[in-house]
Amino acid sequence: MALLLAGGQGSRLGGLTRNRAKPAVSFCGKYRIIDFSLSNCTNSNIHTVGILIQYKPFLLNSYIRLGSAWDLNNPFGGVHVLPPFLGDAEGSWYNGTANAVYQNYEFIDFYNPEYVIILSGDHVYKMDYSLMLKFHKEKNSEITLATIEVPWEEASRFGILTVDGDARITKFTEKPAQPDSNLASMGVYIFNWSTLKQALVEDNRDYQSENDFGKNIIPQQVKQAKRVYAYNFHGYWRDVGTIESYYQANMESLREDRFLNIFDREVRIFSNEDILPPHFVGSAAEIENSLICNGCIVQGKVANSILAPGVYVGKDVEIMDSILLPYAKVQNGSVIHKTIVGENAEIMSHCQVGVAGKNIPDQEGITVIEDNYIVPEDSVIEEGRNIGRIRAI
Repeated sequence: MALLLAGGQGSRLGGLTRNRAKPAVSFCGKYRIIDFSLSNCTNSNIHTVGILIQYKPFLLNSYIRLGSAWDLNNPFGGVHVLPPFLGDAEGSWYNGTANAVYQNYEFIDFYNPEYVIILSGDHVYKMDYSLMLKFHKEKNSEITLATIEVPWEEASRFGILTVDGDARITKFTEKPAQPDSNLASMGVYIFNWSTLKQALVEDNRDYQSENDFGKNIIPQQVKQAKRVYAYNFHGYWRDVGTIESYYQANMESLREDRFLNIFDREVRIFSNEDILPPHFVGSAAEIENSLICNGCIVQGKVANSILAPGVYVGKDVEIMDSILLPYAKVQNGSVIHKTIVGENAEIMSHCQVGVAGKNIPDQEGITVIEDNYIVPEDSVIEEGRNIGRIRAI
C-alpha cells in the first residue's frame, strides 16, 4: 500500500497556496501536482492509497473524490483521505511526517501489508514503484530510499546520503549546511511494515524528536544498522516547493526535448479536471510553443506559455514566458511577462505585468498574481513581485 503525504502548507509557494494545499496547485495546464504521485501508483499497480491531508483540505478532498480518475475506486482498497482526528485517548494535528503516519497506524494495520511506500504529494515525476520494490526485495532491505543526483549547489536543500559499494546507506543527513555528497533523497521510501511499525513507535516515545522521516526516522534507522538501501533513479524528478522550481518545471514541459513527457500514451498522467469545451483561437491570435488547455479563449498573442483550462486572453494581449492557472483572465491590451497568474485572477485592460524595474527582483524575477485577485486597469507591476496582499471582493 502507499501513503501519500499531502498535508503541508507549502508556504514557499506564497500566494499559490493561500487557498489550497500545495498538492492541489495547478501544474502544466490540466493537472494538479498530486496527479503525478497518484498516477505513479496506478501505473505501478498499487491500488490501496491513503492520502494524509491537513492544511486547507477542502479543495484537495473534493478534487480526489472517489479516486476514479486514477482507477483507485476499487472495493478492495482504493483511495482513502485521512485527515487528523481526535479519539478517546489519542489523536491531534499531525506533528511532522512520521507522526502523520503514526496516527494512521490502525488504517495500515487493517490492511496488514508486507510493504508500505511513503510518498510526497508535491513532487513532479514519473516512476514505476514496482521496479523499486523489486530492488528492495533483491537487497533483502528493510528500508529503501529512492535517490537522485542533484547539482552540488542545490544539495543543501535535500536529505543527503552516502552509500557503500553495495548501495547500502552508511550516512544520512537532512539538509546539511556542507554536504559531502550530491546523492539526494527523493522523499520516496519503501518500508517493510514490521520495520516501519517499530520505528514509528520508537519515534513517538522520543519527546525530543521532530517526528519527521528525514530528520529523525531515517537517520535513526541507519544508526541502528538496519538494512537501509538507496535505489538510484535516473528519470525526471522535480521538487516544486518554491516559486522558482515550480516555474522552471512548468517551463521544461515546453521544451522540444521534454524532460517530462506528458504526451506519453504508455505512461499516462491521469487528472480529475472537469471536461470543458475545446479551446477557441480567434482570427487575430498568435500562439507559439505553448500549451493551451480546454475551455480557453485566445484572442491575442501567446508565446512560450501555459494556459490552464478556462483561461481568457483578450484582444491585443501579449503573454510571454508565463503560466496562467485555471480560469484566469487577461483583458484587452495587457502585456504579461514571466508571470504566474493565480486561479480566477483577473488582469484588467492595458496593464503591464512583469516589467523590468529599478529594484533587484526576488524569486528570480518571477511575478505572482494570487488567486482571485483583480489587477486594476492601467496597472504597472514590476518583475519579481507577489501581488495579492489586499484581497479583491
